[in-house]
Amino acid sequence: MHDAEEDEGDTAGAGGPPRWSTTEERWAAVELNIQMAIRRGEFDDLPGAGKPIENLGRTHDPDWWIRQKIERENLTGLAPPVFQLRTEDANLRAVLDTYSQEEDVRRHVEDFNSRIRAARMQLTGGPPVVTPLRDVDAEVDEWRRRRRKPDGPTAPTPSTPAAPRRRWWRRSST
Repeated sequence: MHDAEEDEGDTAGAGGPPRWSTTEERWAAVELNIQMAIRRGEFDDLPGAGKPIENLGRTHDPDWWIRQKIERENLTGLAPPVFQLRTEDANLRAVLDTYSQEEDVRRHVEDFNSRIRAARMQLTGGPPVVTPLRDVDAEVDEWRRRRRKPDGPTAPTPSTPAAPRRRWWRRSST
């Protein structure tokens, strides 16, 4: 058993990686391997050849690879709830206008409020949730107002009866 331990520890022999005595020897061996790979053409036609290195001037971001993956694959819904809720709050009116039934509008606003409450109760840290809760009845009333067609300035008022329209073929020449 003593001989096996000596054989495992001695990697300078045949089959083991070489041992260098100085750092300079190590760097020289690495440089020699790089030069040999260049001569063999192993670095030819690499992706990005001849293009500038992206984000070279930016400060160090430990999450750079996550950001690149999100941008490259156009992923959504990965932000912390606080940012998702802010974005949804800004677009809430447009989303509500796509609904045709009051029940759907009411259900959507109630769901939005419940997600705000849930995000406020999370203890995971991060930025605070400052998105305000929405009044369901007020949102439904605004939705109704936006859905109504505005009366034009030429529409007759109930107090003034509109004059009957005369067709061109019924006009009399007097």
